[in-house]
Amino acid sequence: MRKRLASILGATLLLFSIAVVAASQVPATTVTKVQQNPDGTYTVIEYPVGKETVVTLNPVGIPATGTATILRAADGTTIKLNLASVPTDVTGLNLYAVDPTGAVSLLGPITIADGTGTFTTTTPLTRFMLFASPEANLTAYDPNTRIVFRSAVPSGFSVIPIGNNVAVGEQVAAVAPTSDYVVPMLGIANFKTGDDTKLKINFTGAMEGARANVFIEPHKNGKLTEVRMRFHDLKEAPKGTAYVLWAVSADNQYQQLGKIVNVRGRNEAEIKSEVSFDDFGLLLTTEDLGTTKATIIHPAGHRVGVIEIIR
Repeated sequence: MRKRLASILGATLLLFSIAVVAASQVPATTVTKVQQNPDGTYTVIEYPVGKETVVTLNPVGIPATGTATILRAADGTTIKLNLASVPTDVTGLNLYAVDPTGAVSLLGPITIADGTGTFTTTTPLTRFMLFASPEANLTAYDPNTRIVFRSAVPSGFSVIPIGNNVAVGEQVAAVAPTSDYVVPMLGIANFKTGDDTKLKINFTGAMEGARANVFIEPHKNGKLTEVRMRFHDLKEAPKGTAYVLWAVSADNQYQQLGKIVNVRGRNEAEIKSEVSFDDFGLLLTTEDLGTTKATIIHPAGHRVGVIEIIR
């Protein structure tokens, strides 16, 4: 009887362990609200070129403070680390970077003396988070990693997507620096209702050299405004991406108006939709093809076009 009970208990524990492991291996997915995890466990951001960014390093389990001054240039990213009020029993730390795939890179050891830690290095990475650990040979970042400091998300930035099959439990949405998605308002209140206004668009990146006509028509009855965008000489989207058109409100709300999954040899397309914002700007981005198969409510890819009024 005891052997039978032991067998049943062992099988139950085994099934529970398998369930926990399976749950922990659920791929990361985009959620509907863009934010870092409440416990700060995932803070990968993209750093802007030529702009010095000061990142707070939040202590984990110790009374201390820290910052990292990060400057991204064309030939690499410089990181200058400063820690203060580090307890005397913390004698050695190592700085790591985590990229959007979850890969961990050792940046080097932090020199600590009299409660102060300093470290300067360069890395080819442009999108990453930082953490400091007493461990010297970490190859993974997960909830069990021993961490003493972790980078926070600076004002004006949000986390960017984490890839599938990487850090356990990290399910966050993503954007690059939010300034990439700030666009001028079109002044919809000044448009003639019941008639369309033709606009032009400046394309960059993957869409540079393409042509498109944009027509804005506020409805005579109701708050809706019709947007039609016709592409000519359409450039092929980078592999694994689609073009997505967004309406951006004055308070930075986003509405996806349509997408184009273009194929080789296709050079024309049209997006037609209606916008309920009182005023808005128009933004074109390239988005990961996998995320466009579901409903995405916020741009996360590269900006390739902003619409302007023809004067």
